[in-house]
Amino acid sequence: MNRKLLTAALCFSVISSILSFASDSDRKLQHVLLISVDGLHALDVTRYVHEHPNSAFAELAHHGITYSNARTPANSDSFPGLLALVTGGSPITTGLFYDVSYDRTYFDPTNTQCSGSPGNMMVFDETIDLYAGNVSQDVIDPTKLPRALDDNGNCVAVYPHNALKTNTIFEVVKAAGGITAWADKHPAYDLVRGPSGNGVDDLYTPEITNAGGFDATVSVVCTAENDYKKVNAILNEIKGLHHDGSPGLGIPTVFGMNFQAVSVGQKLASDNAPSNCNQNDGNLLRGKSGGYLDGAGTPTVVLDYGLGKVDEALRMMINALKQQGIYHSTLFIVTAKHGQSPINPIKVNKPGHFADLVAALNDPGENGAQQAVADASNCSTGPCGFVQDDDIALIWLQDQSVTEDVRDLLNKHANELFIEEVMAGDELDLRFRDPNVDSRTPDIIVQPVYGTIYTTSTKKNAEHGGFSFGDTNVGLIVSNPQLHREVIKTPVSTSQVAPTILRALGLDPDSLRSVRVELTKPLPEKEKEEERH
Repeated sequence: MNRKLLTAALCFSVISSILSFASDSDRKLQHVLLISVDGLHALDVTRYVHEHPNSAFAELAHHGITYSNARTPANSDSFPGLLALVTGGSPITTGLFYDVSYDRTYFDPTNTQCSGSPGNMMVFDETIDLYAGNVSQDVIDPTKLPRALDDNGNCVAVYPHNALKTNTIFEVVKAAGGITAWADKHPAYDLVRGPSGNGVDDLYTPEITNAGGFDATVSVVCTAENDYKKVNAILNEIKGLHHDGSPGLGIPTVFGMNFQAVSVGQKLASDNAPSNCNQNDGNLLRGKSGGYLDGAGTPTVVLDYGLGKVDEALRMMINALKQQGIYHSTLFIVTAKHGQSPINPIKVNKPGHFADLVAALNDPGENGAQQAVADASNCSTGPCGFVQDDDIALIWLQDQSVTEDVRDLLNKHANELFIEEVMAGDELDLRFRDPNVDSRTPDIIVQPVYGTIYTTSTKKNAEHGGFSFGDTNVGLIVSNPQLHREVIKTPVSTSQVAPTILRALGLDPDSLRSVRVELTKPLPEKEKEEERH
């Protein structure tokens, strides 16, 4: 392994942060452990550290930089949220807006000749797993993947990593001779392998939501048990083993995982732990509501359980790093792919799916625009558009020439549709790429009024995916034992984590295409004392 590149030194002086780099042969960062606690708000971190001063969160914050004003760079679905952390970019360069989206150049999975007109959904969720009955085998079934013509004109299955249009930190680290590992909630997180397909040495993706089978997210207790499969993977990797405990390549240079317990604890209208999960905890929480008690972010017992299980796991990781003798040489980053909204429970509004609300409008003069949305919503395959909704609505139209008509309809009926903002035309082009040129960008993006979730589900009272503060505001701690506690309130983006990781390892952040194109900077460092006066 190329140790010269991977052990580049950092200077940890009293007046400089971990982000100020200089040569110091006695203090070398050799590892980065990146943790995403999905749903974790900055408010959750502050409250937990204050109320649990001996917690793992508190220890990491005590010798770390807490960025209290961190936000995700774009819509806050898990795919763009994770990609921000590992590419330094947004959908502008990654090309991925959601785990289930649309591409105007792709074909249906059954269209093995890529014949006819292109355009099809890109489905990268639990439904693409290989199943034995109702049980995922934790690998992807290539027959369920969208298809596309490759550079040689062959019709091929498109894996999630093929769909990514930019490289990842894992690919950069591997190219420098490092070891990489990642664990996540679906096999679709093959995504992190990067366009090369080779970025991650040890990828572990135990399915959390079996399509048509057991869904761990019905309970925070079951979700925590799924999380701990990945926690055990991290503990094995800290010992230099593979995630399953078999002989490995050595301690990863960059590794990490995502937690779902906090996200599920925020969402659940009522915990529904089945008997096959931890019965003691399940009996205590069954039937209790998740989320927050008030707009100040006081957690319910269900959410508090999720936070506690994450903190317990972080403590296990800290202890393992210490036992291995690498705590001081590891940069420990805790953040989140996305937040969750609404925080205030009285703001929850679930009026129904977006396309159904549009169809119910009584406006005879707008039948064409209404029909365009209906056609996109009812399309299951082929070049007829798509509507994706949560606490956002993304619309890909079959006929892009009617975009202005649809935009005008939605703005005209904004109150009836619970719309805060409609992004289309110039407004959308200013933030993303032109959908008339780019095959992935939606024609219209709708941000609803805060608290609105476009669903009829009675199971969940919070969601993510949109641009609201609750969705995009996340916790972010960059920690190492040689740091002094610091809180930086300067607004930052989670996309700045990727170049920060590379710089911490002595690698060039500009090795990431997204960093170069989107001009992403590493996280800001502490202001020097002499510069404050």
